[in-house]
Amino acid sequence: MTGELREQNNETIFQDAIAALRRGDKPRAKELLTRLLKTNQNNATYWIWLSAAVETPKERIYCLQTALKLDPENSTAKRGLILLGALAPDETITPFPMNHPRAWEEKLLLAHERPKERGLRVVLRNPILRLASLAVIGIGMCIGIYFGVLLPRFGPAERAPTNTPGPSPTFTATPTFFGATAEPTRVFSGPTPIEYFLDATYTPTALYVVTRRSSGSSEQYRIAFDHYKKSEWDAFIENMLLLQRMEPDAPDIPYYIGEAYRFKRETSVAARFYNEAIDLEADFAPAYLGLARVRLMANPDFNAANLFAQAIDLDPNMGEAYLERARWLIGRGDIEDAFEDLELAERILPGSPEVYLAYARAYEEQGDDEKALEYAQKAYAADILNLSTYKMLGDLYLAREDYINAADALRFYTAYQPEDATGHGKLGMAYYFLGEYENAVLAVSNGTQANERGMKPYLVYRGLSLVALGRGAEAVDDLNVAVDEEPRSFPARLGYAQALYADNKFGSAFLQIEAARSLVETDEEKALELYWRAKIQEQRNDIRDAIKSWNDLLKLDEDVMTAEMREEAEARLKELVPPTDTPEPSRTPRGGASSSTPTPATATQKPGATPTRTPSRTPSPTPTPNVTATP
Repeated sequence: MTGELREQNNETIFQDAIAALRRGDKPRAKELLTRLLKTNQNNATYWIWLSAAVETPKERIYCLQTALKLDPENSTAKRGLILLGALAPDETITPFPMNHPRAWEEKLLLAHERPKERGLRVVLRNPILRLASLAVIGIGMCIGIYFGVLLPRFGPAERAPTNTPGPSPTFTATPTFFGATAEPTRVFSGPTPIEYFLDATYTPTALYVVTRRSSGSSEQYRIAFDHYKKSEWDAFIENMLLLQRMEPDAPDIPYYIGEAYRFKRETSVAARFYNEAIDLEADFAPAYLGLARVRLMANPDFNAANLFAQAIDLDPNMGEAYLERARWLIGRGDIEDAFEDLELAERILPGSPEVYLAYARAYEEQGDDEKALEYAQKAYAADILNLSTYKMLGDLYLAREDYINAADALRFYTAYQPEDATGHGKLGMAYYFLGEYENAVLAVSNGTQANERGMKPYLVYRGLSLVALGRGAEAVDDLNVAVDEEPRSFPARLGYAQALYADNKFGSAFLQIEAARSLVETDEEKALELYWRAKIQEQRNDIRDAIKSWNDLLKLDEDVMTAEMREEAEARLKELVPPTDTPEPSRTPRGGASSSTPTPATATQKPGATPTRTPSRTPSPTPTPNVTATP
């Protein structure tokens, strides 16, 4: 279809959508508008009209915010967001045009200020004509009741769509998902179905083979691919098997059945149908690519080089083959050869989000996070519903410690891929560093429900979040696993010590804080280690070491600890170290002989011994009654 024909077709669909909205048929309007967005996601006008077709305020806000991103000066989008409470009121945006006087203003006009009436108004002042007008109106109402109420009971008729022009299309930059919501939704009650944004969910691969069908089988083919577009694989397979009976020699039919089984991850069945396609036509290149894919799905170590080479040799213009081989080479660490394939794939598939995403993975493997992020953002701009892009963006933002954008990307990704445990774990990590501890606990818990085995690296964030929430006793198991996974991690050791302290296991807590001491790298970490060491040692009744730890903490700069930590240290020392008494000066005898000044005791006293009160000595007092001792 040429560009001109496509534009004409889109305009017709757009006018049909507006007509559907005006007659209250929102489902039809939504279907038509999402079809238009499939062809052009950057049209702010389509998004504005879609906001009128969706059902919930959350969906309307999403559509209007997307339109505003595309066209920042769009007053319709602004007005809608203000009415929905997602945008602060703007005095420059009027709720509706005020180009006519209000009724009460009309009444206040003096007679000489009112415009002189003429023409039809003067005629209608005639009482006879007014009576006749009422009669005509009555007849019209009767006709309307008959055709509008009685007649539809005997058979509803479809109203012809009116050709009402809508707002002129606006084409601006690609929308940005991140930050599109006025207030990020932290806990999902369930994601908005992705098909609300496009007319079908993301299709894993485009139709590469298009075979001319006979008149008898074309309708069956259309029915089958209606299911394909909706990812309804079982129904698609059933209908394609019916089509195969009509065209038993067509190699594309078993090939697409194999594709459906690949999407279902039934690799052995998929391979059987790919081989069936090859048996029908040995030069059928897509089937070799399909075989390479399912063999790698079944065994990531499989050497697929020959299958990729066969597919490319048979069809050098098959961009998907270069792309898939590039992904395989990236997984093997052969980045330079992967770049060569990606360049060829990009020439054949210009603007493909999958090619951009593969570039991002290649640059990530090279350690070039800047280029990786650049291409991941290109992939996002090309297809805002490619879930793999959100996962990649989440990883790259985490690496940059950009936890706000990481949380945005991973929140969207996990909403539509809840079975990916590591996605939840990474989201929990982002929440932890944002200080959103409740959400961090929830995210990691969702991950453990999906797949407990893959969540070990992320349990530390649930454990540390529980400690931060004052629920340290619940964190013991998580932080025990975290210390086993990363024994050289200071945060994990410190968090484990805090959790054990909260669980009244002071001896075990001391072992962890001792291990943490050798892992300290900064003054801030040193302050935390001393603070918790002092608290733990008090509970263990080792008052001498507790006093030393509190004193060592106070020797550090104030800016390496919180004011609360410093105040607590000072308060504990006042309680643990009572003020010393100053002895009276010794009297010199009249005979001139002087007594010697008492020498401070130098013997080391154990905790609990009565201290010798001399000005020159810091005593080791008896533990105060409010300290719980652990044997």
